Amino acid sequence: MQGTGNDFVLLDRPAIDNMLLPEVARKLCDRHFGIGADGMLIIEDSQCADARMRIFNADGSEAQMCGNGIRCIAKYLFEKKIISSVYVKIETPDGIKNLTIHTNADGIADIVTVDMGNASLTCPDGSFIADTDYGSFNVIPVSTGNPHGIVIVENASEINIREIGPLLENHPYWSDRANIEFVSLDTPGHITQRTWERGVGETLACGTGACAAAFALVSRGLAAWPVSVRLSGGILVIDCDHNSGHILMTGPAENVFNTSVNLSIQT
Repeated sequence: MQGTGNDFVLLDRPAIDNMLLPEVARKLCDRHFGIGADGMLIIEDSQCADARMRIFNADGSEAQMCGNGIRCIAKYLFEKKIISSVYVKIETPDGIKNLTIHTNADGIADIVTVDMGNASLTCPDGSFIADTDYGSFNVIPVSTGNPHGIVIVENASEINIREIGPLLENHPYWSDRANIEFVSLDTPGHITQRTWERGVGETLACGTGACAAAFALVSRGLAAWPVSVRLSGGILVIDCDHNSGHILMTGPAENVFNTSVNLSIQT
């Protein structure tokens, strides 16, 4: 499945030993010797929601939250008739998320809105300066379930993301790496973003990153809600519920293909 070009292998309640899941993710997500994906989504039963989501990055590391992935799971649950309501609750390592499915004229769940909860600035000074071989960058740390570093630049498309991305991802500020977003402001309601995801590399989109970027720019008075985020794989609309302060993300989800695969795992 994919959401704005962020692609996943989704497994529905697989009978796989928990200790083997990181290696399964590495094998399935390998774009040369596996199926190929940015990450692996796992659906599990939940005692407090319609389902539980786990997300593994392509390198086998487990993430706390995935905005594009959770939209794909909501679509899957609805179209497989595992749930009947367009209002969905999905348990994640970052808490229970509430989603609303928007169907088209054919009853297909093509757009999903996710209540992502609160975003927060995690640096007491608001930002820090990261010195690299490619210059110094002002990084705004934001948490949206995952740790993000927002870097405002004049033109995101011109950034040497493959060199600078991993340097900022592994900056000592973060104890377990971070996703890095290079963001340029087009208008107060439109931004352009490129993402370097920890454990993956450059991806066509990052949902939690789009939320973090929009939040960072609105917090600095550079943008206003709602914010349309143009990513390499498409557009996400990020808004804020002014009563709760929760970040709302709306974007597409698509099933690409279904398959079965036999894996040989060395233990």
